[in-house]
Amino acid sequence: MKNLIKNIIRKLSQKKLSISLVESCTGGMLSSAFTSLAGSSKVFKMGLVTYSNQSKSLLLKVPKKTIEKHGAVSVQCCFSMVNNLSKISRSNIAVSVTGIAGPKGGSKKKPVGLVYIGLKRANKIKIHRFVFKNRGRANIQKSAVKKALELILRILK
Repeated sequence: MKNLIKNIIRKLSQKKLSISLVESCTGGMLSSAFTSLAGSSKVFKMGLVTYSNQSKSLLLKVPKKTIEKHGAVSVQCCFSMVNNLSKISRSNIAVSVTGIAGPKGGSKKKPVGLVYIGLKRANKIKIHRFVFKNRGRANIQKSAVKKALELILRILK
């Protein structure tokens, strides 16, 4: 994963782009992955952990109605998170992650392992949906971080 992050930081630097992240189910693991490498300060603007619904509404201005109607783990919430992070941070690239890491909290409709990852570059927003195998909370979180990094790298090509 370290090489993946090095590659992302290098590409962001070459293109003179900045990135910001907002995380829920990964609890800062994605931001930590970035900031663990020297040179990340050139491209990394901010990393927020909005774990509670209240913080999503308060900091990111995710409408309470969105969370009440669709839930914090939804396309709509992920979209709102990434879009509003982009406005707050003024980064070239914004990324949001929300999901159910378990071991509890899942349902048939939204199983443990369900993760939405949103990316915004320029005015384009894409929300990706994944259901990672339930091999424990830490595994789901690591899988989500790895997938987010892969998606970031993909939009930089």
